[in-house]
Amino acid sequence: MSHEQLPTDRPAVVTVGLPYANGDLHVGHLRGYVDGDLYARALRRIGQQTAFVCGSDMHGTPVAVNAAERDVDPEAFALEWHEQYRDRFPEFNVEFDYYGHTHEETNIDLTQEFVRSWLDGGYIVEDEIEVAWDTELDEPLPDRYVEGTCPYCGAEARGDECDEGCQRHLEPGEIEEPRSVRTGNPAEYRTREHKFLRLSEFQEYLQSFIDRVEGTDNARNQPREWIEGELQDLCITRDMDWGVDYPNGDGEELVLYVWVDAPIEYVAATKQYTERVGTDTYDWEAAWKPGGESRHGMTFEEDWQAESGEIIHIIGRDIIQHHCVFWPAMLRGAGYNEPRAVLATGFVNIDGDALSTSRNRAVWAREYLDAGFHPDLFRYYITTGSGLSNDVDFSWDRFAERVNGELVGNLGNFCYRALLFAARNYDGTPETTVSDEIHGQIEDAVESFETAVQAYDVRTIGQVAVDLADVGNEYIQRNEPWNLVGSEPDRAAQVIRDCIQLTRACAVLMQPVMPEKAQRLWEQLGESGSVAEAGLDAAHSPPPETFGEPTELFEQVESDTVEALTEQLRERVTATGDEERDADSAESDEETVTADLDPVETDRIGFEQFQELDMRVGEIREAEPIEGADDLVRLEVDIGVDRRQVVAGIKQLHDTDTLPGTRVVLLANMERAELFGYESDGMVLAAGEEADLLTTHADAPLGSRIR
Repeated sequence: MSHEQLPTDRPAVVTVGLPYANGDLHVGHLRGYVDGDLYARALRRIGQQTAFVCGSDMHGTPVAVNAAERDVDPEAFALEWHEQYRDRFPEFNVEFDYYGHTHEETNIDLTQEFVRSWLDGGYIVEDEIEVAWDTELDEPLPDRYVEGTCPYCGAEARGDECDEGCQRHLEPGEIEEPRSVRTGNPAEYRTREHKFLRLSEFQEYLQSFIDRVEGTDNARNQPREWIEGELQDLCITRDMDWGVDYPNGDGEELVLYVWVDAPIEYVAATKQYTERVGTDTYDWEAAWKPGGESRHGMTFEEDWQAESGEIIHIIGRDIIQHHCVFWPAMLRGAGYNEPRAVLATGFVNIDGDALSTSRNRAVWAREYLDAGFHPDLFRYYITTGSGLSNDVDFSWDRFAERVNGELVGNLGNFCYRALLFAARNYDGTPETTVSDEIHGQIEDAVESFETAVQAYDVRTIGQVAVDLADVGNEYIQRNEPWNLVGSEPDRAAQVIRDCIQLTRACAVLMQPVMPEKAQRLWEQLGESGSVAEAGLDAAHSPPPETFGEPTELFEQVESDTVEALTEQLRERVTATGDEERDADSAESDEETVTADLDPVETDRIGFEQFQELDMRVGEIREAEPIEGADDLVRLEVDIGVDRRQVVAGIKQLHDTDTLPGTRVVLLANMERAELFGYESDGMVLAAGEEADLLTTHADAPLGSRIR
């Protein structure tokens, strides 16, 4: 990789995590693919040669398990889902340059080529390990055929990952209290021989890699726990029939672990893209291999620091370890380029609660489309709802609020007003030049866009056109050109000329996030051709002299539609919950829930999510009731490193005069809120209806973090 500022003169490749070919896509899945598509489009917009590639993950136990449940061949099962994904992504304007799958010959050949490179380099060893075994079926249980307890955090875990707890990758034999997914019986461990990639040989390299890789903070910081401690070797084979065969004939009964062939699909898809368009259009080796054709005479160590392609991975935060530990070592061992950046996205919640497919608390991709909404509305909502590494909450109410306010009321309203006034009064663009004020505003917006691309700031890339439209709305309201047409025609023409230039800039800048809507606006301006092929400088280029009257760019989301969709989701979740409760009751009449207590949440959070909560030991220094509020008290809480004003609903439950000096626990990274005219910067934690203030058993120093 290079660390030159983007764009560079080397090819870039943008990838997103491969979807398992075993189930419907929901809005949580779509977040990463839309983020990747937006970023690839933005790179091209600033002049960076870019290939955007992905593919369906056809192998591994999730596919094998689900295929077995349906009593179908795993290849046929996976292909059915692959074809659905291939067709679904374009419906959300996610346009890959190549979308393949891991069972294609190119990926199989490349995967075995990688493994042979590791063998030649001495990076593979054979060792005996403990493998979970189903005694009833008398067969081994790879990966997700076994469930049990995570040895690190105690959470319920699958055979290769603690996805409900600390998110750690688990090696075969690590899971405690194993049981068979196939029969439900306890499993036992038996000794088997397997192949390992010697990650320990790459520890020093990985420590230097994690210091220079770009991207989100979580992708750079989370892996340090593994690579700075004792780095365990990676078991790269499994006891199953479905997958890529281990090469060289000495592992005849083994297939490669799915996390070997899955990321290699990034390389395979890029190669297949080149095979389709030719090396003159895009050279996959220039992106993936050190130095490309021009440096084949250099040694690998010399070439490693040479100029290379710009590889950017956009993934879910649950697979950071795979992309920042396993994958760089795999590439290094095979002589390929390392990633320039790894961007790890947050999750998508539904109506404030964790998305849960098992409880049907999800908004499905097909459900969104069936509701008749344009895909660009979802793209805007999901990419600008929060920072890339933070969670995004999807609710139909909030979706309607943002579409109606930011797109209909702001961006769409400004562009429509400007174009309509220009068409009716000037038959198009007035014959004058852009003012210095508006030229500067557009210049600032273009600079913000470029800076955001260089900083991997997907949210700002998606937001910049809406912010510019906000400038336009303020400008047109301030100048009121409809009142100037008769009295000051030159001034009116100047204002509308500026507004048309702002509209053109909006079309150029919104294209990565809302490509169809941008193209429609481009055509309403009287432009021919594709807005996608216009560079950033097109934001300043003069618009066509003539164009006709526009139509509205966005449609209002109606409240009755939102209510119907919200109720549909609520009924679905309730029905699933009722089914689960009925099943639980049938299994055991002994299980009861105390009537006075809320049931324990069944949707668990990951250890990483818990770590994001910044809870501190504090002490109340001041407390006073807020006049006019029945329950609210204004508190001054000392947390050692800071002193926070907090508004708490505890007036009726505590004597305000006795609160100063009380030790409390404060949630310090709670979003600020304004209540009764007072800013609340944090949340004091309390238990039960009586608001029993939480504190510490001993005298922990103020500011101590709760862990």
